[in-house]
Amino acid sequence: MPRTSSVVLAAGAALLVRRAVRRRIATSPLWPMPALETPISGQGGRRVPSLRLAVAERAVPAEGVALLRLESPAGTPLPEWRPGAHLDLVLPSGLVRQYSLCGDPADRATYTVATRLIEDGRGGSREVHEELREGAELVVRGPRNRFPLTEAPSYAFVAGGIGITPVLPMLKAVEAAGAEWRLLYGGRSRATMPFLDEIEKLGGERVTVVAEDESGLPDAAAFLAGTGEGAAVYCCGPEPLMDAVAAALPEGRTLHLERFTPGASTAQLGTFEVELRRTGRTLTVPAGRSVLATVRDELPNVSYSCEQGFCGTCQQRVLEGEIDHQDELLTDAERQDSMLICVSRCLGRKLVLDL
Repeated sequence: MPRTSSVVLAAGAALLVRRAVRRRIATSPLWPMPALETPISGQGGRRVPSLRLAVAERAVPAEGVALLRLESPAGTPLPEWRPGAHLDLVLPSGLVRQYSLCGDPADRATYTVATRLIEDGRGGSREVHEELREGAELVVRGPRNRFPLTEAPSYAFVAGGIGITPVLPMLKAVEAAGAEWRLLYGGRSRATMPFLDEIEKLGGERVTVVAEDESGLPDAAAFLAGTGEGAAVYCCGPEPLMDAVAAALPEGRTLHLERFTPGASTAQLGTFEVELRRTGRTLTVPAGRSVLATVRDELPNVSYSCEQGFCGTCQQRVLEGEIDHQDELLTDAERQDSMLICVSRCLGRKLVLDL
């Protein structure tokens, strides 16, 4: 009987301890972990709806460019999207890459994306070109839109190479609406510029095509000089082209950019510390090295994918510190207490992460 009483007392004590621990966690933001039902850190970041789609058609609209039409194997309608939207493609290797939707938003049966093969890239475009054939299935996330088409009295579009993909649906939308628009489209050669014939038929003299092997680099300043007051200027392409457009933008015009790579950090040369609150370690992030790379030395299982601030896989909750945001994804609200550690850094001396 005394043994039975001891067991009952021990079970009761354990129950009281578990209840006390739950209350402690619920009331304390830092012990032993943030009081979140589903913490961001270590959970792969944003929750974006995903679909399993199949490659219904594969085409080559220009040299070095692969176009994929994706559809639901079940034939169900796909989520709606608007010009400027993109998809995250989860490739067979697990890599995640972002590609702009370049088809018809009214087509709920298929999504169309196109990508250029980057010979010296990090492998994503090569995987698309070599492995995604008709019938292949893959997971996609989205659509999402960080490059939306806004209302404006007139439009000026500047595209370089594969940067035409988000612009093409915009051209068709403004043309259908009867809006005033112009396009400057540049590329290495006409043979490498996708959708060129279609665009020239659509816009006629409103389209200025500049092939580098024929005419050199496009003159963004001369093109933008012809825009009217209040014009919305949309640009997607290589960094030098976008820099040239930003530098030449006349007053009274609004600029919208879609980047392939993250912008230059204001703190790339700074060294700072990162405290991993749950792990109990403080690490030094040197100049020229990312927070992600430094953290993975200590925690090699931390999730990541694009390493360019686009996909959100490496999103982590920040408990303390001033963040130097360099991503192209997070909302203003999300930037209050989280960061993408693949590209963003610290504006001060220390960050504290929920890791």
